[in-house]
Amino acid sequence: MLCSVMVRLVGSVSSRIPITQNSCLHSRRLLTSRPSTGTSNNGVVATTTRVLRRGSSSIHTFKAKAMRREEGERRFPPQHQDGQPGKEYLMDPLPIFSDPNYKPTNKLQGKVALVIGGDSGIGRAVCNFFSKEGATIAFTYVKGVEDIDAKYTLEIINDSKMSDASDPIAIPTDVRYDNNCKDVVDKVVATYGRIDVLVNNAAVQYETYTLDDITEERLERIFRTNIFSQFFMTRHAVKHMKPGSSIINTTSALGFSGSTKLLDYASTKGAIVNFTKSLAIFLVDKGIRVNGVAPGPIWTPLEAASLNDNDIATFGSEAPMNRAAQPVEIAPSYVFLASKDSSYYTGTFLHPDGGYLDNAIPSVNNNNTVNP
Repeated sequence: MLCSVMVRLVGSVSSRIPITQNSCLHSRRLLTSRPSTGTSNNGVVATTTRVLRRGSSSIHTFKAKAMRREEGERRFPPQHQDGQPGKEYLMDPLPIFSDPNYKPTNKLQGKVALVIGGDSGIGRAVCNFFSKEGATIAFTYVKGVEDIDAKYTLEIINDSKMSDASDPIAIPTDVRYDNNCKDVVDKVVATYGRIDVLVNNAAVQYETYTLDDITEERLERIFRTNIFSQFFMTRHAVKHMKPGSSIINTTSALGFSGSTKLLDYASTKGAIVNFTKSLAIFLVDKGIRVNGVAPGPIWTPLEAASLNDNDIATFGSEAPMNRAAQPVEIAPSYVFLASKDSSYYTGTFLHPDGGYLDNAIPSVNNNNTVNP
């Protein structure tokens, strides 16, 4: 059971930090969908999750629900972290990255996977699932900030890896710069001889209250982290990728819908959408497939380190499923796109977003109180 799992922190933290009972109960509530019972025309009673109707009437209903959620329903407790990237071991509740009932089938046996930003959040879950499916894992992290998370992720991979997989490596780097990305690829190739799967997953985000918040320094940091890194890492990795290899870029539902609160972040995610589609065509003759995953609200260190208390409290309410997802729910999308099961997929996006994109609610109120 997840509630009995003890999170082992190594390095500077020698004690064991348990997932508390309250955290587990809260996580279970987040993972529980709310079914509704209806009767069909032939009299058969059916239980379904919320079926969302399109049209103005359903939009007004969603607006009303969103307002009620913001007024009183808290999903996550207030928390603050100093700076980004966020630290998973400080989060309350801890994100869920593994499913004890998951049944691996060696979908990635013999593959070498490089996961950028693999120490925590979605990246950690992807490393765990890839390892269970037989892949050898290398991942990057930010030295001095994500050391504890990275060491724990190494333990997770070692505990879950197949016997014929090589030992994982964690590579400290700053993926904003081309030379660093080249060094990462060179180290992976020197260690394992090739790269079969590249997951571009690094990101930072900041809330926007006025356009003056988006300074030149902030804009450069967010674009270098979120999209420059994907260009750099891909450019070096493809030189060592053979036909049948796969590139998976992490974007966001906001890359398709836009966002007033996360204006510059959503812009980078939109850039990733077009980068992915263009790169898929560019590499199709080489037999390298390029796809993306566009999650909705996911409980990761990115959110804990960047959102204000009110937005953390209501995080996930914007999705029709009325909750945020856990990283464990997103990782299978990456497994599918990395495996032969998706052999006819390229330039495509999977959308584990709780129904967000297909049933997007126009913003009733935003934080932009200063013009502009």
